Amino acid sequence: MTALRSFQSEIDQIHHREVAKQRSLAPEPHKDGKAHHHNDANANKQHAPVPPTNGTDATSGQVPAKHKETSAEDEAQILKLLASAQPNDHNTARDRLAALITIHHGEYIFRVGARPSRDKVFDGTLADGTKEHWSGTERTTEQIEQLHTAMKQALDDIGGKICVLFETKGEHPRTTLLLRLPPLSVAPEVRCAVVGNVDSGKSTTLGVLTRGALDDGRGRARVGLFRHKHELETGRTSSVGMEILGFDAAGSPILPATLTKSADPDTVKREKLGWDQISKQAAKIVSFIDLAGHERYLKTTLYGLTSGAPSCVVLMVGANAGLIGMSKEHLAIALALGVPVVVCISKIDMTPDNVLQETIKQVSKILKSPGCRKTPIFVNSMETAIELSSTFGQERLCPIFQLSNVTGQGLDYLRTFLNLLPSSEGDEEKFSLDDPLEYSVTEVWSVPYVGTVVNGILNSGNVKVGEQILLGPDYNGNFLTTSIRDMQRKKVQVKSAEAGQCVSLALKRVKRADVRKGMVIVHKAEVPPRAHQRFEAQVLILYHNTTMQTNYQAMLHCGAIRQTVRLVKIDDPKGVLRTGDRATVTFEFITHPEYIKTGMKLLFRESKTKGLGVITKLIDTKSVET
Repeated sequence: MTALRSFQSEIDQIHHREVAKQRSLAPEPHKDGKAHHHNDANANKQHAPVPPTNGTDATSGQVPAKHKETSAEDEAQILKLLASAQPNDHNTARDRLAALITIHHGEYIFRVGARPSRDKVFDGTLADGTKEHWSGTERTTEQIEQLHTAMKQALDDIGGKICVLFETKGEHPRTTLLLRLPPLSVAPEVRCAVVGNVDSGKSTTLGVLTRGALDDGRGRARVGLFRHKHELETGRTSSVGMEILGFDAAGSPILPATLTKSADPDTVKREKLGWDQISKQAAKIVSFIDLAGHERYLKTTLYGLTSGAPSCVVLMVGANAGLIGMSKEHLAIALALGVPVVVCISKIDMTPDNVLQETIKQVSKILKSPGCRKTPIFVNSMETAIELSSTFGQERLCPIFQLSNVTGQGLDYLRTFLNLLPSSEGDEEKFSLDDPLEYSVTEVWSVPYVGTVVNGILNSGNVKVGEQILLGPDYNGNFLTTSIRDMQRKKVQVKSAEAGQCVSLALKRVKRADVRKGMVIVHKAEVPPRAHQRFEAQVLILYHNTTMQTNYQAMLHCGAIRQTVRLVKIDDPKGVLRTGDRATVTFEFITHPEYIKTGMKLLFRESKTKGLGVITKLIDTKSVET
């Protein structure tokens, strides 16, 4: 476990260093849509500083520390201005509120009254009333109501909405407010991957969250989520499904007005809101990547985790069965990828209390183990859900929700938590708007009267309808010139898209057979992009039952790339690799070259063999042949 932790810290440092190097030397986007390289003076400038890492999880959409430091001061000034009787002060407060919300990506959690320490909120021991555990200005219930009214009026003036997330009128009156501005186009998105063992309640929970109707205890809520006939027959998800949950500017979930109680699949599907309907009303969208739980579909689950760039992984655990089977495998993959984890213990209504306590004890023990090093926080109050939503990722906290899809217990806490998660596209460390266009293809379709349509994520830069682009690499490593006919986000037509957003592109004069998953779209440049057949990587063998030698083959997952690779060279005196070994190895793609970059993290597996690594060097195949 110590070797894994140190290796994860090392590959994080390599990843940050290579990303900083690539961004400092990247060609500058030009008005004509083409990428133009820096001049020699800029090309040789010093690399950007590498952010220090300590093996913590990656976080999504976090607001820079400098904004967090000024937020408390801004809150105090705004409350002082709102309490004033001067009209000019109210105008100033309105302008400050607008600036505060804009800096925080269109939404802000505003707290009024004395605030308890987070430790006391998380462990549920606020009853002691000791002063050292409280901070902020103590206010009466009347003062809080007056400030709420004044703030609502200020938000109305700028077209925003306000909702009460939490309030109490006890010994320390306080309230937590959500301030949100409507989006200019399609709402910002939070991507969550839902994983877990077979029959852990993944699809049922998603059905209840996105439809609003509780389950009947026999799986009625999940029927509308299945995409294939064999999924309806077996009750098992076998493909990467996508469901979305929208929240309006007032913080309320967007659900169908009336829901059927019929178990007929066609009737249930008709009651589902379309993506375009949700997108037009939503101020935030939570996209759930519903992944398969059965072992035979593990490669599909792995692809969804690596290509979908999720902000967090929601691990479903059945209270009656515990953390078993593929749940442990999925947890290990999420930890290896450095994605924050949220645990949902489902079926608490049908589980005996002693069995439920055993499951809770088991989950807590695994999360605290040296391999996970996470602090489990049980979400038993709305205040806990609010405080965890913005801090759990970077502080190695793991929220644990106890849910019943039949009685509805715990679902309100989960919905509030999801509503407040930072948007995936706001993660400036992962997605850079200032870099040239790079778009990863994760899905390909042929749409009648439209042509070839690809779906994927913008890793960097921006793209517009009508732009000339390069698509590739093909099986020979070449890139095809094409242009963008149309563009949609969540089935809503848009004219442009930016880094971090998931978008579908309709391509001109491109055959469906010429496009595959793992391709990229880039702008035209003076120096064309290159694909590579071979690369060097630092790897750690997590498990292998014998020895790994040259010519060993495994399935590699690297972003949207999924292809078999061959081990060409092992930079180790022994010439073989076993469980726990670290080494620098050379891989070769079996079928065709891929567009890869140094610093990209990778996973490879074959049967029960698992390995983790990071690309450190790209090898020119022509130079190797000569």
